[in-house]
Amino acid sequence: MRIAVVQMDCLLGEVTANLEKIDRLAGAAAGLGADLAVFPECATTGYFIADRLPTLAEPPDGASMARLAATARHHRLHLAVGLVLGEGGRYYDAQALFSPAGEPLGLYRKAHLFAAERQWYTAGDGPLVVPTALGRVGMTICYDLIFPDYVRRLVELGADLIINSTDWIADEYQRSVWGWSGKTTQGLAATRALENVTFVAMANRVGREGGFTSLGWSCVASPSGHVLAGLEEGEGIAIATVTL
Repeated sequence: MRIAVVQMDCLLGEVTANLEKIDRLAGAAAGLGADLAVFPECATTGYFIADRLPTLAEPPDGASMARLAATARHHRLHLAVGLVLGEGGRYYDAQALFSPAGEPLGLYRKAHLFAAERQWYTAGDGPLVVPTALGRVGMTICYDLIFPDYVRRLVELGADLIINSTDWIADEYQRSVWGWSGKTTQGLAATRALENVTFVAMANRVGREGGFTSLGWSCVASPSGHVLAGLEEGEGIAIATVTL
């Protein structure tokens, strides 16, 4: 199978424009032969939307889910995209997975919330592994990947592949003092793959928002910890052929 990680910028709060861009890039990934395309965290809305959650968050049967299902169906590929859900007065940082027929296969809510996210969102209730025609997919979002035991649990639950929709970001302080970089996060994905003898497909965002830079360096990492396909900065698609 061929896995694509799609590295994109998005427009803050411009859901229609972002969905159109996701559709175009999914088409490009399909044109490269992708069976699965993974997109970044909060790809439909942008990340810093705390003050706009009441208007931007959508229910699981909302317009964004319907449009993403149509994208998967039109381009005939499995599609994983980060988006923001609103349910019962609560908000979730989520990841949706669709089949090539446009069927919703999994809707994962981020379990490990980072920093101010804990004020914005409700944490999900745990790990999710979804059976697909390609294999069993373990779903994660951004900060989830920091926790080795969480990824290990997905593998114990039968995951053949870990997908990670992310928006790893940094400001000048984090870059200069912590040494936090896109190369670091790509190394994290490769480490999780090696630790668990599995594939990890991590799709990160690029661009600037809220004074932070999204770091890019998306990749598909192998069970041996090698980066099979990856990007550095800028928008693009990296694609790797794997056998699960």
